[in-house]
Amino acid sequence: MNVRNCKKCGKMFNYMGGPPICQACKEAAEKKFQEVKDFVRQNKTATMKEIVEACEVEQRQVEQWIREERLVFAQDSPIQLSCETCGTRIATGRYCEKCKKDQANTFSAAGRQPEAAPKAADKKDAGPKMYTFHK
Repeated sequence: MNVRNCKKCGKMFNYMGGPPICQACKEAAEKKFQEVKDFVRQNKTATMKEIVEACEVEQRQVEQWIREERLVFAQDSPIQLSCETCGTRIATGRYCEKCKKDQANTFSAAGRQPEAAPKAADKKDAGPKMYTFHK
């Protein structure tokens, strides 16, 4: 059993993985997320400051939800983040489309098998070899 203290409220709980917060704090955070999501739907051009003040939530938490792609804003929204790689302004997530494609290409290239070296059978003089030992 892995027992930890909740990062939000300090209570001890049985940690099963994920963020180190208790079930009650997870439920409260999800309720707050739904409140923010509803506010954003009703106020499409709201600024980050307006969201934080109206919903009584930390800006850092709203930014985390945007990075996790749980919150997505309209094209005309004043809220945008920077791509973590190149700094381009983005509406949601961690990376812009160009950087996502670059990363996908890098990962697929890394997953390919390297070209095999020519086999010994391909060489002209490669044939069966015999070794003898003299005592």
